[in-house]
Amino acid sequence: MKKAFFFIDDVIWVLRDLTRERPKSIYDNCFIAMLYDAHKKYGLKVQLNLFNRTDFFYLGKEFTLTDMTDAYKEEWEEASDWLKLAFHAKQEFPGYPYANADYSDVYDDCSYARREIKRFAGEKSLANSTVIHWLPMSLEGCRALYDCGIRIIDGSIGEKLPDEDNFELLGLDLGRARVIHKRKPETMIYRRNQHGKISYMLASHNHLSYEQVGDSRYTLKTIKDEESGLLFKDMCCGPCLDRFTMDEIVDIVKGLTDYEFVGAATHEQYFYPDYFAHQPDHGDKIHTFAKAMFEAGFEFFFIEELAK
Repeated sequence: MKKAFFFIDDVIWVLRDLTRERPKSIYDNCFIAMLYDAHKKYGLKVQLNLFNRTDFFYLGKEFTLTDMTDAYKEEWEEASDWLKLAFHAKQEFPGYPYANADYSDVYDDCSYARREIKRFAGEKSLANSTVIHWLPMSLEGCRALYDCGIRIIDGSIGEKLPDEDNFELLGLDLGRARVIHKRKPETMIYRRNQHGKISYMLASHNHLSYEQVGDSRYTLKTIKDEESGLLFKDMCCGPCLDRFTMDEIVDIVKGLTDYEFVGAATHEQYFYPDYFAHQPDHGDKIHTFAKAMFEAGFEFFFIEELAK
């Protein structure tokens, strides 16, 4: 059976809304309802990767996982066969929060998130995989994730650019990261090619070269990191939906249907009308991807199953 994995990063607003609006059910929330509809129609399973808090731009309106109501704990647990929750990052800014992180930085943030998820959603809802915000994670951070109970994480793939002069390709975001953190020796730039869209990003310990990945990228194979114990996997070898138009998504998916494994993603904020880069068809993109995978014979699953 061909397998598909789908995850949503930067998730916090849906929890804020559930807490503040207190609907009768989580399925009365438009975001959850949209995902549940795709689950019922196409078997979609979703991992929500959570921020621990809204960012400092929301001064006076901060929301943290500690604030999240536990009124829906039973519903979360009942939904855990298709909907799981995971640690993503402390908050949205700065970019690359864990590329140069020390052990305690990651352990504190991850253990906090996992403790709160269990409190308001139950142990069954807790995912043992994660995708780190902006992706790179230091070696010490990888060890901390393992000690928190994480077993598999997303890994970047691409051509590393070892010349430090190439750090200017990242501009101001990297400048901030290098001021805030002490740079680790594993921190480098890589050239990413996601279905024709080229970008230059920061890489850290969880980076894989094309040689390391070999022919395993679109299979159910993982890469074992002996230094941390974690498994690395390119979890988004398919499209990141918010980066592509509906027509582009359809074309990309057509080229992936013969593979054993396809992973895809998006980000929560594009669903919301008050977000500055709101995409009115964001929910439709998710349904389009789920339908295409379903019709191509894929079964949705949780990536942590590869670590068992």
